[in-house]
Amino acid sequence: MNEFAQPGETGGPPEGAEAAHGVTTGAVARRLGVAPTTLRSWDRRYGIGPAARQDGRHRRWTPGDIAVLQEMCRLTASGVPPAEAARAARAGSPAAPAAASPAPARQPGSGNGLPLGDVRQECRGLGRAAVRLDSPTMDEMLGSLIGEYGLVTTWEEVMVPTLHAVGRKWETSGDQYVEVEHLLSWHVSTALRRVSIGALSGPRVSAPPILLACVPGEQHTLPLEALAAGLAELGLPARMFGAAVPPEALVQAVRRTGPGAVVLWAQARSTAHHALARHVADTAWGVKGARARTTVLLAGPGWAGPAPAPGMLRPGGLREALGLLRGLCEAATPAT
Repeated sequence: MNEFAQPGETGGPPEGAEAAHGVTTGAVARRLGVAPTTLRSWDRRYGIGPAARQDGRHRRWTPGDIAVLQEMCRLTASGVPPAEAARAARAGSPAAPAAASPAPARQPGSGNGLPLGDVRQECRGLGRAAVRLDSPTMDEMLGSLIGEYGLVTTWEEVMVPTLHAVGRKWETSGDQYVEVEHLLSWHVSTALRRVSIGALSGPRVSAPPILLACVPGEQHTLPLEALAAGLAELGLPARMFGAAVPPEALVQAVRRTGPGAVVLWAQARSTAHHALARHVADTAWGVKGARARTTVLLAGPGWAGPAPAPGMLRPGGLREALGLLRGLCEAATPAT
C-alpha cells in the first residue's frame, strides 16, 4: 500500500495576513507542537505572550511573538529550565519580520483533507512535540487531528510524513533520536487503537472477517493498525495478528476463520514472501463440495513488481485499501 500514504508538497498561509492580523493561539500551538494550555501557562508565568489582544480578549500572535515562542521552545527542548529559557527568549527576541506580499492561495492537500499549509504546520508541530518527548501534547494533537480531519487524512498527511521525518533525523544523526521515534510510534499506535475501541459501540457488518498480518520477518505494524482502525470505523470485522506471523499460524487462521480477505504487509522487498502469498490464496476451507478461497491484498512497498499470482489485489493507499475491503465484504454479505 506504499506505506498507506501519499503525502504531498506543502505551501503556507499568507504571510502578509499573519503580520497584519496575527495568528490564533490554536494555530500557533499546532505549528510549534505545543499544547494551547502550555502557551497560556507561559504567558501567565513568564510573560511569553502576544503583544496585543483583539478586542482586549482574544489572543493574536504576531510574527515577532511567534519568533520569541520558537526560541522558548528551542531552549526548553535543549534542557534549559522554563523560567531561564523565557528570560533568554525575551532578551534575544529577533525583530518581527516585515510584512511580505500575500502568497498564492493554498491549494488542496494530497489526501482530500488538510490544505497544504496546514499539512506542513501540523507535521512540524507533531515532530517538535516528539523531539521534546512531550507525550501530553502528542496525545492532544493526534486526538484533535483525527476528530477534525478523520482517520485516513490524518494518517496519510500528518502521521506518516512525521514518522518519516523523525526516521530520517535518526538515520542522519548517528543513531541519535531513537527514543523520539519510539515514543512517537507508541503515541500514533495509541491514537489508532482509540479509534478502533471507540468504533466498537457502532453498528457492525455481518460478514466474514478480514485477516491482517505482517509477513514473517516484518516488524512494521503501524500501517496495519491504521487499516484495522479504518475497518473498525466502517463496522467491518477484522482480526489483527501483528508482526512477523509464522506461515503455519497464518494458514491455520485462514482455515479456521474462512476470511473475506487476507491483507499481507511487507515493508521491504527483503521481507516480501511471495510463496506465502500464493499459498494463502490457494488455501481452501469449508465442507467438501463447497470449498472456498480468500482474496489476498498485498500491502506495502515490499510487494513492488509483478504480482506473485493473478487475481491478487495491490491497493495504492489506505483509502483505496478500505474501499476494496468494503466492496469485498458487501459482496460476501447476503442481502436481507
